[in-house]
Amino acid sequence: MDAAARFQDVVSTVEGLEAILGRPNPRVQAKVIATLDKHCLAFIARSPFVLIASSDATGNLDVSPKGDPPGFVQVLDARTLVIPERPGNRRADTFRNVLQNPRVGLIFFVPGKRETLRVGGDALIVRDAALRQRMAVNGHVPELALVVSVTEAFIHCAKCIIRSALWEPTAWPRSDDLPSLAEFAVAHAKLTESVAEVQSLINADEKDGLY
Repeated sequence: MDAAARFQDVVSTVEGLEAILGRPNPRVQAKVIATLDKHCLAFIARSPFVLIASSDATGNLDVSPKGDPPGFVQVLDARTLVIPERPGNRRADTFRNVLQNPRVGLIFFVPGKRETLRVGGDALIVRDAALRQRMAVNGHVPELALVVSVTEAFIHCAKCIIRSALWEPTAWPRSDDLPSLAEFAVAHAKLTESVAEVQSLINADEKDGLY
């Protein structure tokens, strides 16, 4: 069933949206900049975690998390970022999308910081040896890097972090009863291995395959 067919009151125009939410304050519209200034650079230098949004040529979307020691996303200049690719599951969703559609969106997090930094631009996949050498960790050089040519950047207000209490451990929901990655894998991929066997493989990969 078409999702819209399930609902009786659907907002389908910009005019309808603005009639409900109003138009953004001029200060909000003016905060978007086209290059990375000193404030953006300071934020990125402290960030150990970034989300990368991308889509393929037909509009199928993906959001991939990337994490490493703070400052792992390197800034080549005010318009250029570089993100190292560490060993993973080889799905390479972001890379596959970028080969079809270079547009990406990034959200940088700094633990304990309530604001986030949003960056948009065009990406390409590179293998320049000198660049990859600069991003080595524990002697392991990434095989690939994602270079983002920045077209916009702006700080996102703290409201979502405040509402979610993301950095407040006392407000966190319990997670010990949630399915493990191994349980998800066995159920979703219909694996013949047991949960314990899959968990053993995951543990070994986390121990020896981070870099």
